[in-house]
This record gives sequence, C-alpha cells and structure tokens, in this order.
Amino acid sequence: MNLIFITTTAIILYLATAAWLGYRFKVGEKTTTGNDFRLLLLCVPALFLHAIVLYQSINTDIGLNMGFYHALSLVGWVVTLFVVLTTIKKPTTNLVMIILPVTALALLLEYAMPSDRIISDSSNFGLELHIIFSIAAYSLLTIATLQAVILAIQDNQLRTKHPVTMMHILPPMETMEELLVQLLWLGFFMLSLGLATGLMFVQDIFAQHLVHKTVLSILSWFFFGLVLFGRWSWGWRGKHLVRWTLGGFALLMLGYFGSKFVLELVLNRV
Repeated sequence: MNLIFITTTAIILYLATAAWLGYRFKVGEKTTTGNDFRLLLLCVPALFLHAIVLYQSINTDIGLNMGFYHALSLVGWVVTLFVVLTTIKKPTTNLVMIILPVTALALLLEYAMPSDRIISDSSNFGLELHIIFSIAAYSLLTIATLQAVILAIQDNQLRTKHPVTMMHILPPMETMEELLVQLLWLGFFMLSLGLATGLMFVQDIFAQHLVHKTVLSILSWFFFGLVLFGRWSWGWRGKHLVRWTLGGFALLMLGYFGSKFVLELVLNRV
C-alpha cells in the first residue's frame, strides 16, 4: 500500500476523531468511560496505519532510524495509544482531544521531513530495553503533564469562582488529581528503568554527545521524585503538584528532544 495514502488516511482519522470529541465537548456532554471508549474506536485504524508508517521509517537494514521527527512521531503514537487504552477505565477522553492533532502533526512532519539518526547497535538487547523504557517514560510523563495543565485550569476556575463549561464536563478535581499521581508513579518508574539501562548499556556517552541529555534526564528524575515524595510525605496537592510536574517535564523534554533538535537539525551531527 502506498505510504502517502497510509499517512494521509491516518492523519484524517486522527483529526476527524479530535473534531468529533471537540464537538461533544462544546455541547457539554459529560466525560464517561464506556461510551467514550466506543467513540474512540475511530482511533484504532489510525493507530494501526500510523504503526505501519513508523515501522517502515524506523526499521532499516542498517539499524533503527531514531531521527528527530521519527522519534517525535513514535512518542506521539505511544502517547495516543496509552490514553486511548486508559479511557477504558479512566475519564481521559478530553486528553485525547488535545493529543490527536499533535500526533497528526508529528506524523505529517515524519513523512514530509524525514531525518536520519541510525542506531546501528540496535541488536544490543540492553540498548533496546533502554529505548523501550525511555519512550514509555516520555509518553507517560507527557500524559501526566497534560493532566497537570487541565488540573491547573480547573483549580484556577474554582479559585476565581468563574466556572466555565469545562468545570461541568470534566470529572471532579479529586479524580483528576489521583489520575495525575498514578501517571507520575508509572512515568517515574519507567524513567528510572530508562536511566538505569542507559547508564549500563549505552557505550561512550561523551563521544555520542549524550552528557547534557543524561544530566537533564537525571535532574528531571529528581524533580518527579520530589513531586511524589511531597505527595506522600506532605500531602502536596494542586499547585505544588502542577508546578513540579511541569518543571520535571520541561527538563526531560529539553534533555531529549531539545538535544536531538540542536544536534541533528541545527548542528547536523548524527
């Protein structure tokens, strides 16, 4: 099947689902789980087609191509998959409405502006584990950050006593906050495994220009660890959770995508 046809179809399905969810949000339909999951079945063929594009672009004869736009598209795919699966049990449909257009854009960029960063040692099992854990951590913590942003909006509306339609559509703040903490625990666990396997199996960090990425990732690990410790020890809620989550995410994304952008697209080092 033609790759441009697959890519275009996946993008259209992503955007159509986002538009449908946006319409439901506009008319004030309350978030549920079962009905939302049936609605999001539109995403299943889009995710399948997106996976085909990812496989053909990342899997090469000489190794894995983890160029900037390919990595961005892969993270977008994993984030979307995680959130769609989460809607089975959790009220996360409104996150999907936000994520789908971004994932569609990432897929478009991957096709229109392919980038090369070949990992020729992809047969190394330890390195494969590092990549899997890292992608899972980035994806889960991206979802947690979006959740934190929505929670911050809810908190602001509650404090100003000017509730908008969103307040009546979204689940209670306690539910949203609990989901945020669960996502942070999962993301922190995966990030810990990603850092551990990276330090164990990635060879010659200095030669691969990975020092800044490693340092920023470790700093973000401390940020997320402090968030969870503060929640457990001091009962952090609301603004404390949101601020530290956003800080940790900024460091994590700067360490990975920021460094990839500068090295691959600005300095042309692969």
